[in-house]
Amino acid sequence: MPRVICDNERCLACRACEIACAVQHSEAKTLAGALAESPLAAPRVRVSRLPEARGLPLRCMQCEEAPCVLACMSGALQRDAKTGLVHHDAEKCVGCWMCVMVCPFGGVRALPERKVVVKCDLCEGEETPACVAACPTQALSVDERDAEEG
Repeated sequence: MPRVICDNERCLACRACEIACAVQHSEAKTLAGALAESPLAAPRVRVSRLPEARGLPLRCMQCEEAPCVLACMSGALQRDAKTGLVHHDAEKCVGCWMCVMVCPFGGVRALPERKVVVKCDLCEGEETPACVAACPTQALSVDERDAEEG
């Protein structure tokens, strides 16, 4: 199952991944257009600073036994049977934030003003996730290994 992984030694915490993610998930699909939208598009990745000025991009790790899916009382979070990815259906989300509380990676983000959560969808339909393509140090990459391969 694919997931975005990070080489934290290379991450500069520049937040280019956050910007690219927000633009990718905007209606406009351009930076200027995304900045003009109201409400602003929400990135599905957030960069947290670590000591020594390194960054740690917090994102969905597409857990095999996803606690967010198990905790979702409305069924808004489901695993896609074909791709194995955890998908979020905003129409079903009731804004209870249980998924946010149980995610061990900080990969589910609450948007209280919209009463919904957002999480990484690996830019489904795109060849490369926007965060990976935008990373100037190539700290982010897509790991395609199956769980059995480790």
